[in-house]
Parts: sequence; C-alpha cells; structure tokens
Amino acid sequence: MSRIAIHPLESAAGAAAAVYARITQAVGRVPNCFAAIGQLRPAALKAMLQLDGVLAAGSLSRQDQETVKLVVSETAGCDYCITAHSLLGALTGLDAPTLRWIRSGLRTGNARRDALVRFVRQLVHSRGTLDEAEVAAIRAAGFSDAQLVEISLAVAVATFTNTFNRINDTEIDLPPVD
Repeated sequence: MSRIAIHPLESAAGAAAAVYARITQAVGRVPNCFAAIGQLRPAALKAMLQLDGVLAAGSLSRQDQETVKLVVSETAGCDYCITAHSLLGALTGLDAPTLRWIRSGLRTGNARRDALVRFVRQLVHSRGTLDEAEVAAIRAAGFSDAQLVEISLAVAVATFTNTFNRINDTEIDLPPVD
C-alpha cells in the first residue's frame, strides 16, 4: 500500500483536476504515480509531463526514451517504474525478451540499443562522470550530441519518478511485466 493516501480523483479541483483531465484524455486513466504527485504538487506533475513533451519533440525515438527510463528504473530498483516503462516500452514495439534483456543489462541483438543501455548504466552508476571513451562509444553507436542532451533529460525525468515512487512505495496499478 502506498505511504501517501491518494484522494478520490473525482474530488480533485483546480490545477490537479486540469492535469488529471489531460492525462485521462491521453491514456484513459490517471496512474497512481501521477495521482499521488498531482494531488500534492500539481505543478510538479505538470512540469514532468512538459519534460516528457520536450522528449517527444526531440530526435530520440520512443523506444530509446523507454530504454533509458527502463535502465534508470532497474538501476534504482523502482518496481513501479520498471513496470510502467516495461509497459510503455512494449507499446513502442519492444518485445518481452528485449525488455528483459534491457532490464538485465544483457545484449539485445541490436548494437545501437546495447550501446545505449551500457551508456545509461554507466551514466547512472558514475553519477554522470564519464571518460572520453564512453562518450565516444555512444557517439560511434549513432547518437548525436543533441541526443546526449535528450538522454540526460530522460534520465532526469526517470530519476524524479523513481525517487518519488520509492519514497511513496506507490502501489502498482499497471499490468505485471514479463
């Protein structure tokens, strides 16, 4: 059970109600993570969604974005976010074995994706301190400098939700992952 009680969404008013309405329109319902953040700080939820909008407008593919967020979530040990980003990854076309390999840090059979997984794992474990060879490797895999900005932003967004969900022990309201 979540540590922060989520009020009935129907009782939301003002900024929280507006953000919930946007989420419901986009995905059909408000996941527990968003409900908890939104009831406490609607502006934080809105900012997080705006950052996801920046990522969506960028050049990093949805599969790459979900790969980054899944690696960050696995590294953080956030069950809620692992479930969410596995589901979202599947919706982008990543199959169940590939998602398992990403979570485990195993080779997926896609050299570009494998380079991204290695890079993000190293980025998270080193707290952003990378040597030139690691940056050269991700560039050699086909990622541009602009995409390095987008990878950094995806790490930041995932770190926020991972941290909050770990604090809250947010109850998972999503289908289980394979």
